[in-house]
Amino acid sequence: MSDAATTAQKSPPKVSGEKPDVGHMEEFGANFARFLMRCNAECGELAEFNMGGQQTVLMSGPAAQEAFLKTLDQKLSRAAAYQATVPVFGKGVIFDAPPDKMKIQLKIQVDALRFQKMKNYSAIISREVEDWVAGWGDEGELDFLEEFLHLTLHTATHCLLGTDFRYKLTDEFRELYHALEKGLQAIAFVDPYMQQPIFEARDKARERLQELIGAIIAERRANTDVQYEDALETFMAGTYADGSFLTDNEITGLVIATIFAGHHTSSGTATWTLTELARQKKYSSAVLQELQVLFGDGAPITFESLREIPRLEHFIEEVLRLHPPLILLMRRVIEDIDYNGTLIEAGKTVAISTYGSHRNTDYFPDPECFDPHRSSPDTLFAYIPFGGGPHKCAGNAFAMMQLKAIFAALLPRYEFELVDPDDSYQDDFSAIVLKPNGPCRLRYKRRK
Repeated sequence: MSDAATTAQKSPPKVSGEKPDVGHMEEFGANFARFLMRCNAECGELAEFNMGGQQTVLMSGPAAQEAFLKTLDQKLSRAAAYQATVPVFGKGVIFDAPPDKMKIQLKIQVDALRFQKMKNYSAIISREVEDWVAGWGDEGELDFLEEFLHLTLHTATHCLLGTDFRYKLTDEFRELYHALEKGLQAIAFVDPYMQQPIFEARDKARERLQELIGAIIAERRANTDVQYEDALETFMAGTYADGSFLTDNEITGLVIATIFAGHHTSSGTATWTLTELARQKKYSSAVLQELQVLFGDGAPITFESLREIPRLEHFIEEVLRLHPPLILLMRRVIEDIDYNGTLIEAGKTVAISTYGSHRNTDYFPDPECFDPHRSSPDTLFAYIPFGGGPHKCAGNAFAMMQLKAIFAALLPRYEFELVDPDDSYQDDFSAIVLKPNGPCRLRYKRRK
């Protein structure tokens, strides 16, 4: 027993409703955002539940969330908690790599998303939006959940993998990538290797993507005199401590992981942003006015011009509060923890809920009300759309820049309104990544 085990005097309170064999998995799988809110309401700061045999402790409130994200890092393992990503990213990549290699891989990923790179990315995103709307005409109706899935996949691949890859992008690539996404449903965090059609499709997709991306890597190695200035170039140039380069499998895995950071969450946030702009007219008019001043006369959208757009930024921040990209974050306990006199034993999983945190009435009065003018909480760990601490999402700056570039190009051109009843636009809780329940139909009309 560790010192934590001998010091702590009690265990976390247990959540009611546990069933034999499956524990709370049925309720968790049905709507785990609401389930986690029930856990917090019933048990308070710490709440223990059974996720299909894996004892899990939900840590709620800024103090507990800060401990999870920051002060308990040396006792928690991300890799053990996110084994569901291993078949998606690949063997030996990030959460399946030894700690020293994982650290270097993540550093290389961060290098690909640094400030200097993003100066080029904003122009690429603007050009993708121009191409996207070119065939819209003066008015029409679209399912923007599907539209943003395509657009953000295009922007992510163009920025991260380069022009050569983007314009070789085929329907096959999109289908393969979406098969990987489906492989991260809630059940994958219980056992990602069980016999399931979605997992079989996931594995075939990962194998085929290895072939497609491997061909691009081989082509670039044969043309070493060309400078690409994209993330793939950064991955191919990255080395480990002994000077060895990443393998094709590791590069492919980093490509997939980085596209997830730049696309998977951004498509849902972009869809929700446009939806809220369409139904929050009292706030969206001020956002439009701001963008028309900056870009309404055709001024170019540059990284510098996107730096300060406060009304749009605050609007997106409120979208991220109500509809955070990831519903929960998890870690595996590798050493007993004494949290304020409560023992959390090694082998258990700990989790925090961004969805629940952003609905904490102590920090967000009337939390279901959309209000981009609400005051920011005094504590850093109440508002956590991208996590926090040393492992804050590496793609958060890219995601915000991408969203601002999309709407800076889109809103001065078109106005939008909901097609279906307001209350039909709801969150989809079927996967760990939050997005609207499709279809998400909006009507557009060119501005005069």
